[in-house]
Amino acid sequence: MPNSSVRILVADDNEIVRSGLCSVLESRAGWVVCAQATDGREAVQKALELKPDVILVDVSMPQLNGFEVARCIHERMPDSEILVVTEHDPRVVASIGPQPGVRGYIVKSRIALDLISAVESASKHLPLSTTASKIA
Repeated sequence: MPNSSVRILVADDNEIVRSGLCSVLESRAGWVVCAQATDGREAVQKALELKPDVILVDVSMPQLNGFEVARCIHERMPDSEILVVTEHDPRVVASIGPQPGVRGYIVKSRIALDLISAVESASKHLPLSTTASKIA
C-alpha cells in the first residue's frame, strides 16, 4: 500500500448514524476509525488527544455543535481536516458561508455518494470533489 493509514474521528450523538459512518469508513483498506464521540466536548477532547487525519462532526450535537467543535479544534490544530455532516439541504449549507476549520460538508442524504470521496480528498489536503458540498 503506497499510502499510510488514514485515522478518522467520528462524532455524532446518534448511535445508528455513528456506527453506519464507522462501518463505511472502515470498509476502506488502510482507513481506521481511531475514536468515536457522542457530544461536542468529547469530540474536541479526543481530537486534541489523538490528532486524527480527518474529523467528521455532526452539525447538531449536545455540549458543542459541529461549528463550535470545528472552531475549537482549528484553534489548537490549524491543519486539521474537519468535515461537517448535516441533515440540512445543500442549499441551506451553501448559504452558511465559510466556518473556521471546516473543510466541507457532507449531507446525510448523500452519505453513500459523497462520504468516501470527501474523506479521501480531506485526508490528502485536497479540495473536495464537486459531488460533495464544499466551501468556495
